[in-house]
Amino acid sequence: MEFEALSLARMQFAFTVSFHIIFPAFSIGLASYLAVLNGLALLTGRPVYQSLFDYWKKIFAVAFGMGVVSGIVMSYQFGTNWSVFSDKVGPVLGPLMGYEVLSAFFLEAGFLGVMLFGRERVGPRLHFFATLMVALGTFMSAFWILSVNSWMQTPAGYAINDVGQFIVTDWWAVIFNPSLPYRLVHMLLAAYLTTAFVVGAVGAFHLLKNRHTDIQALGARTMFSMAMWMILITAPLQIIAGDFHGLNTLEYQPAKIAAMEGHYETHAGAPLILFGIPDSENSRMNYQVAIPKLGSLILTHDTNGVIHGLNEWPQDQRPSVPVLFWSFRIMVAIGSAMLIIGMWSLLLRYKKRLFNTPLMHRAVLLMGPSGFIAVLAGWITTEAGRQPYTVYGLLTTAQSASAIDAAAIGASLLAFIVVYFALFGAGTFYIVRLMRKAPEEIESGLSPHEPIRAAGIMPSPAMAIQTEGAAS
Repeated sequence: MEFEALSLARMQFAFTVSFHIIFPAFSIGLASYLAVLNGLALLTGRPVYQSLFDYWKKIFAVAFGMGVVSGIVMSYQFGTNWSVFSDKVGPVLGPLMGYEVLSAFFLEAGFLGVMLFGRERVGPRLHFFATLMVALGTFMSAFWILSVNSWMQTPAGYAINDVGQFIVTDWWAVIFNPSLPYRLVHMLLAAYLTTAFVVGAVGAFHLLKNRHTDIQALGARTMFSMAMWMILITAPLQIIAGDFHGLNTLEYQPAKIAAMEGHYETHAGAPLILFGIPDSENSRMNYQVAIPKLGSLILTHDTNGVIHGLNEWPQDQRPSVPVLFWSFRIMVAIGSAMLIIGMWSLLLRYKKRLFNTPLMHRAVLLMGPSGFIAVLAGWITTEAGRQPYTVYGLLTTAQSASAIDAAAIGASLLAFIVVYFALFGAGTFYIVRLMRKAPEEIESGLSPHEPIRAAGIMPSPAMAIQTEGAAS
């Protein structure tokens, strides 16, 4: 019965945090995008940027609200399902969570109203400042939350008192624990990529929708162009950041790396397993397709580097290999596809066909939700790889759970499922409806060709016209 209650508590937290993580990932990137749009509108005076800002701020408001609501529910679970965890780590993590509310959330909430409704009241410069503060607030929120999570992955700066509680001996070491820099950069780049693909997909949708018209909407072209630049820049950076993050994980959580890579046996010159069927019962990888020595080269930068296998850890201290093996590969596959899209966009931009290649637009539209899937896959890899611990190597998940009846947890989980799908399903449906509407047409005294060149996204007048033949 205890195992059943523990499993349900884990399922409940996994369910609620899965809903929660996609909204902050989107709002972090979108807040920065809004700041860029607002700054460009102020700097250049071009109405296209103000039109796009007004378009995306409505979507940001809905996503931000859903992120706040989904996050509040998670806090209550610490007191209901995970009260032992809260008691033991509260002296360390409690203040960090408080700092997130007092700094980041208050900053976001304080300037959000000005950003959404205050432009005509406070003027464009103060309005731009408010937008920057909202973007800064989302960054600070990510910083504090990732500091909490990273400490649970790589605990530092602590001692354990006589009653078994973790207490702080060095706040600097707690906050800036060994894995925080890598997780923070990795998460922020993931948020920017997620937002870029959503913005690019919306732009691609409207380009496809109007592909048979003579002149396509300037707003759709502008957002698509900006999204492709962002993907081109951040996708390679994310791969580099992922490499550094992997090296850090290899140092502090080698069992997680072994499960991600599918290695049961210790290897010198370990292969990179591209595909396989994990068989944890017999500690082997069946039907594997691998590239010799590449695993060691990636992880140790040495073709003969040693990668420790899971057989070096007892069964009850190993994470789930099938979960980590596949979630990690989903994340990597999506990241590789993102890089291909970025490079393809650069080629088309060079050929002056970025806006009249429907195949590219369909690919970006299909990739629109890919950032959310990659974020979820990355979160599963991170959190499932920490098991069986909540505080890595020190406090197990079983030790962290409350003494609560399984029926109560099951009932609340069922209620969460019904309410979440109804509430967030409606919110997502409304966001999609907003995205289906094209940004307002830009009123200008210029000819239809001139605004496109003025926006800085088209190098020649010939590209301002898209005919049906050019789109083929």
